[in-house]
Amino acid sequence: MQHTSEHMSQDTVTSVDCKKRVFLWTVQEVHAWVRLQFPCCETSFLLAIVNHAISGRALLRLTDSKLERMGIVQEQQRHDILQEVLPLRVREELDNLNEIVSECFFTL
Repeated sequence: MQHTSEHMSQDTVTSVDCKKRVFLWTVQEVHAWVRLQFPCCETSFLLAIVNHAISGRALLRLTDSKLERMGIVQEQQRHDILQEVLPLRVREELDNLNEIVSECFFTL
């Protein structure tokens, strides 16, 4: 099922919970994050987020070729998007490592 921008505007989230794990973000939360990161009209990316139902998990897995297939044709735009996603990936990896360490120490 493809979503429309009209449908998204009804359910729009205006902020992103910074404490919530990125891989748990909904499409609406990803949409809000994109609007915050790219306030200067990244319309094609916003539409792609909605049309492809990009959740937090999918956001973390984006690559240059996936963005291009989603319709982000400008190479610089894809680069900029991936540069903004990179800290999210790092944060998620750190959270995963912290969970592993916590489990190791608390299961002894």
